[in-house]
Amino acid sequence: MSLHTYMLFVGASLVLSLVPGPDMLFLLGRTIAQGRAAGLCAAFGINLGSYVHLLAAVTGLSALVLASATAFTLVKWLGAAYLIYLGWGALRSKGVAFPVGDARKKALRLIFWQGFLSDVLNPKVALFYIALLPQFVSAHDPSPVKRLIALGVTGNMVGISMSIAYVFLAARMTGAFRRNQAISAWLTKTMGAMFVGLGLKLATEKI
Repeated sequence: MSLHTYMLFVGASLVLSLVPGPDMLFLLGRTIAQGRAAGLCAAFGINLGSYVHLLAAVTGLSALVLASATAFTLVKWLGAAYLIYLGWGALRSKGVAFPVGDARKKALRLIFWQGFLSDVLNPKVALFYIALLPQFVSAHDPSPVKRLIALGVTGNMVGISMSIAYVFLAARMTGAFRRNQAISAWLTKTMGAMFVGLGLKLATEKI
């Protein structure tokens, strides 16, 4: 693969990382409502989930899921149900300040794994790997699997870089809001409503 082709892939990955989706809104919601640490944990959890999609794409599992209407619909509904579950939990919360000490560490671990599941159960991410990666691998490539892995890792590195930038920017812009308990509670419930809306949208739309 030429340098020109590789840079085209990097550019495509960058553009796609700018398109709003459930993962981006999840990490931004956590950042705005709970701060930079929460946003970073969400970002790294999402990024780990993207490696699951990469592995599935390389092994052909994603193609099998996308080829089966039943399996694809099941994944879509699971993803939608999970987003609604997260949203309902946020709506029911009292919107108190983010915990400290051991409780904070536990909360951050939970956010990390929530981000991971949010990405793994997102069928649009599977579509990205199946539809985009093969476009940059030649049919005559002597090592297509290695090429797919290299491209996938590159795309994931672009994604985590953009996610970290989003988190730092959002945290900086909304820090004053989180210091006000009433506004912080409102932000948490707004985040919950957003997740419920995303879940309902994912459940009803055709991908």
